Amino acid sequence: MRLQKIQDYLKEKNIKYQYTEEDDCGSVDFEYRGIFYNVWEFPEPERGAQANVRTGGRQEEFYDDYEAAIIDVMKHWQ
Repeated sequence: MRLQKIQDYLKEKNIKYQYTEEDDCGSVDFEYRGIFYNVWEFPEPERGAQANVRTGGRQEEFYDDYEAAIIDVMKHWQ
């Protein structure tokens, strides 16, 4: 299972989500305060993720410890 830290964070916050995995890449889709968000991973060798958690309408790429970076953005949601 991929994106485990993000799934754990969403469970902790009681946010329902849908998880999908294909070709060793995870994808998480969820709704928060009426806005739909998604996080999906890039395959190797450029492992990373793309998400719209900072601005609901625009995708942004995260690399290195991408799960921690994405969770950090979500922790600052009001």
